Amino acid sequence: MKNIGILVFATLLLFSCNNDDNLNRNNPFLIDPLVNLQLNLSLPEYNQLNFPGNSIIIPGQGIRGIVIYNIDNTQYTAFELTDPNHAPNDCSRMEINGIEATCPCITDTNKYNIVTGQHSTNPDLYPMQNYRAERTGNVVRITN
Repeated sequence: MKNIGILVFATLLLFSCNNDDNLNRNNPFLIDPLVNLQLNLSLPEYNQLNFPGNSIIIPGQGIRGIVIYNIDNTQYTAFELTDPNHAPNDCSRMEINGIEATCPCITDTNKYNIVTGQHSTNPDLYPMQNYRAERTGNVVRITN
């Protein structure tokens, strides 16, 4: 009987876990492109990522580019620059100003926080598509 209780508890625990990677799984607007980048912070093009509060944009990666933000030199965030709340088009590549990503399309006023990926005013909308960002030594690796 004790083994059955442990098995039931373990099963419930396993199925109750929530994976952050699934936040945009049901988003009808975005695909999940293969991303595997290694950014060597010793190189001049990535120097801004050596300082907390700075971000850089990597064009040509993901769908419309990726923004990477340094939180505290050990934690980094990486998000897709395509607005997750409408289909990718000519104006859906967001622009970065400080820690805010803004969609330039005239049909919406979507703004997101590049530290959390959340919409600035409406938490019911899809968040920015997140990529894994991990620093090991002097390299930040971005993957999905």
